[in-house]
Amino acid sequence: MDGRTPGRVTDVIFDYCDVLLDWNPRLPLEGQYPPGVVDMFFDDADDRGFRHYDRLSDSGWSEERILADYEEGHGPAVAWVFRIYFERQRLALAGMQPGMEALLRDLDAAGVRLWGLTNFTTKYVDAAHELFPALDLLRDTVVSSQEGVLKPDPEIYRRAIARFGVDPAATAFLDDKPANAEAACALGMHGIRFEDAAQARAALRALGAAV
Repeated sequence: MDGRTPGRVTDVIFDYCDVLLDWNPRLPLEGQYPPGVVDMFFDDADDRGFRHYDRLSDSGWSEERILADYEEGHGPAVAWVFRIYFERQRLALAGMQPGMEALLRDLDAAGVRLWGLTNFTTKYVDAAHELFPALDLLRDTVVSSQEGVLKPDPEIYRRAIARFGVDPAATAFLDDKPANAEAACALGMHGIRFEDAAQARAALRALGAAV
């Protein structure tokens, strides 16, 4: 969190994955392929593997574009694994992070306005809201795939600030990645690196939120 003197927080902006949501991308493929195949698909040593294309997906690449590009480097058989992932990907939304539904409800009851800013796809965001109605307490969400810009690029924060109409000095931003929280601080918000719901609640309370 930044070192500025806290005032009353009127708005809180949340990241989705690993803050509001327990996102486990292995789940859509478990039981569909042997564990070794799943391990290969998610191998971080592959510089054009899942993580690379997941980031492109979050930046706005379509599923068909990803599948075509992935097939060029990995062949049709492995590309079919990716196709199955896309067909079953909502299964990766394992639940909300412990304590976060209660935190959203308490903030909303206290009159704090809630928003989302996420490196994600609109397909995933829509599925998350269908599965977890508490997310509808967020008044609006800026989604990277729709914007074509990823955190921590300052531009996506500027778009969120303008679209939500928030005062950065009275706004907290929670993200599990330090660089993303630091980018929020650079634009005048109270950037908080998320660890768990209890830590988030304490940090927001320190900023004047009645939770």
